[in-house]
Amino acid sequence: MGKTYERIDGRLRTFIEAQPMFFTATAPLAGDGTINLSPKGLRGSFAVLDELTVAYLDFAGANAETVAHLRENGRITLMWCAFDGPPNIVRVHGRGEPVFRDDPRWPELLDHFPDIDPGSHGLRAIVVVRAELIRDTCGYAVPLMTYEADRDLHGRRFAREDDASLSAYFAGKEHIATSIDGLPGVPLPLPPTPAR
Repeated sequence: MGKTYERIDGRLRTFIEAQPMFFTATAPLAGDGTINLSPKGLRGSFAVLDELTVAYLDFAGANAETVAHLRENGRITLMWCAFDGPPNIVRVHGRGEPVFRDDPRWPELLDHFPDIDPGSHGLRAIVVVRAELIRDTCGYAVPLMTYEADRDLHGRRFAREDDASLSAYFAGKEHIATSIDGLPGVPLPLPPTPAR
């Protein structure tokens, strides 16, 4: 049986923070718009900010569907699955927003991710999510899998970029400045990376 929680704390927070991977789901308001579901990984790129607020780093390399949907309507669901240990699935349904490099909140938010070098991953936004509904379910059908390590390919690929080349890279991609459905995505050119 699933359970609803009033806040992200205790056992629930411990579970979420221990998972090496989670998923995000968003959709545009248009009934025929493209629904987006994305896997997120890299240890240290997710943080619980308080009992109802979480954040994660939005890196280069993917389309901007999540960012575009959040800019349009803010709806997002995050999901974690236990791939080892006791079975469990946790979902946080809420409202999110992408915080971009030129936002005055950027430096303080980035402090929640001390183990990540933003320059080596092409960091383009920090997604902040305020929980409206927090639930878990059994996860009995989720397979047991073993986590070995984070891949280092992303960091190796984007460590070669500076602000100018990263903006040029994004400008050359079809669905960064606008989503698949034509919604505004990541504002380009990127502002310079603020000093940490």
